[in-house]
Amino acid sequence: MTLKQIQTEPDPYAPYLLSQGIQAGNLVFISGQAGYGDDGKIVEGNFLAQGRRAFKNLQRALKSGGLGFGDVAKVTIFVTDMQNFADVVTLRREFFSAPYPADSILEVKALYTPEAMIEIEAIAIANA
Repeated sequence: MTLKQIQTEPDPYAPYLLSQGIQAGNLVFISGQAGYGDDGKIVEGNFLAQGRRAFKNLQRALKSGGLGFGDVAKVTIFVTDMQNFADVVTLRREFFSAPYPADSILEVKALYTPEAMIEIEAIAIANA
């Protein structure tokens, strides 16, 4: 099986030797997307501002692989404070529609930079 790299422009992950995503057969694995802007820095604002940007970054990575939110089978959402759970539900309502993807929401001590409050990774099905 040949692996196909998913790339975005800009790609703030390139310096770290990470792929935005990898397609293996009809499965597409999207790397964790945080609330970073095109400059690679975390956007200013509250949890929802970061979350909306993280979902838009996820959307950009999916689109680069020829996919959309409707192709997502599973997401894992990492948050640094589970007190933001209600906002996670708000974000899921804004960006996904029924049937909603399977989901795990985990509180972690920290993400890749102290400013990041949320990161989302996804598994999508190509040609679904």
